[in-house]
Amino acid sequence: MVTAQAAKAALSENLQHLQLRFANRDKITELVAERSRFVDQLLIQHWQQLGLSHAGIALIAVGGYGRAELLPHSDIDLLFLMPNHAGAEAEARLSEFIAFLWDTGLEIGHSVRTLEQTLEQGRADITIATNLLEARLLVGPEAAFDLLYDKIREQQFWPSSEFFRAKRDEQRLRHAKANAFDLEPNIKTCPGGLRDIQTIAWVAIRHFNAANLRELVDHEFLEPAELDELLESQNFLWELRFALHIATGRDENRLLFDVQRQVAELMGYEDATQLAVEQMMKRYYRTVRRVMELNEMLLQLFKRATLGDGSALEIQPIDQHYQRRGPFIEALQASPFQHPEELLRLFLYVARNSNILGIYAPTLRALRNARRDLVQPLLEHEQCREAFMEILRHPRGIKALSLMHKHGILSAYLPAWRNIEGQMQFDLFHAYTVDEHTHRLLLNIEHFSQQEQRDEFPLGSILINQLPKKGLLVLAAIFHDIAKGRGGDHSKLGATDALEFCKLHGLNSHDGRLVSWLVENHLVMSITAQRRDISDPEVVAQFADKVRDASHLSYLYCLTVADICATNEHTWNSWKGSLLRDLYFSAQRVLARGKEKPVDIRARVREHQAKAKKELLRRGLKEKAIDSLWQRFKADYFLRYQPNQIAWHAEAILKHRQDEPLVLVSKHMTRGGTELFIYCKDRPRLFATVMAVLDNKNINVHDAGIMTTRDNFALDSFVILEQDGTAVQALSRIQSIRKALEKALSGDTTKMPKFRKMARIMRPFSVPTQVTFLPSQKHSTSMMELIALDAPGLLAKIGDILYRCGITLQSAKITTIGERAEDFFILQTTEGQALDEVRQQQLREALISTLSNQQTQ
Repeated sequence: MVTAQAAKAALSENLQHLQLRFANRDKITELVAERSRFVDQLLIQHWQQLGLSHAGIALIAVGGYGRAELLPHSDIDLLFLMPNHAGAEAEARLSEFIAFLWDTGLEIGHSVRTLEQTLEQGRADITIATNLLEARLLVGPEAAFDLLYDKIREQQFWPSSEFFRAKRDEQRLRHAKANAFDLEPNIKTCPGGLRDIQTIAWVAIRHFNAANLRELVDHEFLEPAELDELLESQNFLWELRFALHIATGRDENRLLFDVQRQVAELMGYEDATQLAVEQMMKRYYRTVRRVMELNEMLLQLFKRATLGDGSALEIQPIDQHYQRRGPFIEALQASPFQHPEELLRLFLYVARNSNILGIYAPTLRALRNARRDLVQPLLEHEQCREAFMEILRHPRGIKALSLMHKHGILSAYLPAWRNIEGQMQFDLFHAYTVDEHTHRLLLNIEHFSQQEQRDEFPLGSILINQLPKKGLLVLAAIFHDIAKGRGGDHSKLGATDALEFCKLHGLNSHDGRLVSWLVENHLVMSITAQRRDISDPEVVAQFADKVRDASHLSYLYCLTVADICATNEHTWNSWKGSLLRDLYFSAQRVLARGKEKPVDIRARVREHQAKAKKELLRRGLKEKAIDSLWQRFKADYFLRYQPNQIAWHAEAILKHRQDEPLVLVSKHMTRGGTELFIYCKDRPRLFATVMAVLDNKNINVHDAGIMTTRDNFALDSFVILEQDGTAVQALSRIQSIRKALEKALSGDTTKMPKFRKMARIMRPFSVPTQVTFLPSQKHSTSMMELIALDAPGLLAKIGDILYRCGITLQSAKITTIGERAEDFFILQTTEGQALDEVRQQQLREALISTLSNQQTQ
């Protein structure tokens, strides 16, 4: 008799054999079938050795195993169909059989039921009913299996219409829990995954009593090209899942970052212009988009076949070519797309009719066939270009563009769009593929115009309706990332593409240059706001010079906000919103004033002091005490802070004991976050100490202003946020942070603390540390940009390095982009001078040495 240990060894040997075949690129269909056959033989052999062949029990494979589709570590789903009176000996042998299976290491899912119990539970549970539809007899009485087979195919078991509704609702619930374009997708259950293909098969089996998808062609329900597309998609997803099982050694369906590189290698991808993992994921995202479209079309056709409710939808004539059927547009001719421009006109009707949300299945099938037959890009046809520009200029044009993207017509129109379809970037910042990100950007532009968005985007909702030509913004959005993945500067390459597109489509020179300028400069406002000191008039003046006029500024603001919000669901927060609004209004004032009237720095300092003093006197503080305090402060302090902040700081300092550190946390949001202010005698590693405490409290720091009084007291201010981008507001949280800082600043230790461990999702990433010194407008300071892995304790380590190199931090802008920290610092030597080349090189080497080591810890 074969022992469990011997069976386990045989399974392992079979798996190694299959892995070798997989590496040799054998057909995946053969591999999943061979694994199933091998397990069949193992089960049947041991079943017979235990004498169960004469016990009247049927051993039945169900679920994926019932389909004879097994990947390396797939579950083995079994039904033991029992006679009404099996007997104690048979039940004992069956228990021994199940124990044997567990001992072999197979992942077993099993149920032991009589026929009546099986049918009763199948009627009550759609999942059980679905598994039974794919039942396959391994060994045992054929009569018992045949009776089960016949019973589950009777209409009263699960009527076709009820079965369809249940599977449709099940799919909707599953889709609601996942995004098709997740960075770490579940290739089985995500929209467009294997489960969507299986859902089509299950509904087909129930309605047509079909054995597999191929029989749907015989029923004239599925066209041969559609079958080929489904099977090609299924095979690719099987290959992915096979490699994923090998990489993880378990039944894993999630393509986690930890294993994506290894899976790509197992699949045979190699790094080139695009990383191997990006090439693999690009094909994955393209595949799921195809499956989603087929799934939508076929389930809509099944709905007509099973529920017959197509005629129940309200029909509204549009013209002699189209009508609206419920929320769908439907062509009245069987072959509506004889000419290429008719594909574009379909979507022009969508833009014109606010009640149309989708394409009726027969029309969608015709569109797919016409799309497949295209021999050149649609934009090469003049009539197509005319129709496209009509869509672009229509108030609801984005709605039509969204549907064009969904159904592959945008890529059929614009070849460059095809190149970014499914293009992912292997990082934590870009949560979507390039095409899906751009699609979401377009939807954000549309949302700005809607009443319900005015609270979240008050400035954007005003500016979007003041733009001279909204269509130019839409064009800039389409092209802003269209050159990603080619190599080179995607902004400049995209600007060239946009200008050529505008010329081809007859836009005047001014409009074409504006679109091209927006594409080339779409990151400028974001970088300036988040990574430069916008309290510095010179920074704002340089930005305004780049923007040139108020119209360009408004277009750029709308594009920037829509772009940030479309990157991932967590990127936008009130901090970024506040920075961009401040930069917008500051630049607007510069443009309105003109360069001949530069900002009067001294006048602004006096204005801030006067307003702050008025408030402090109203609160009962003495003018002499205020003046005495402010004589210790340098002019830059009054330039950096607003009058309400200056008053807040001054009142607290004047009421505080000088020999203890003062830690203030604002009760109200400041510039979109919570302001933390520290006043104490300056000391070595002060910045590093504060950063260490905040890091261990899981607080994000976005802005740092580091100043000292004339008598060497620190006036340090930080804008802090919770990890989810919200302000720090809970009283207990504020007290905890304050107490931890007061304790740290009262002690004498300068030893760096232990930091949090690196998060699991961060470990697969490596970010080379880059240090760049930028030209500074102020002769006494140096500007430095730092790119590094956003590891725990990063800012504390930077502060410690600055101290050890004898360098003083003036201010910092902290930007986290997924796994990357892209930070900006204004620095001085301890003597109050800019860093010369020698000091710059020393600091660069110290930062690279220390921060590069953190990636291996």
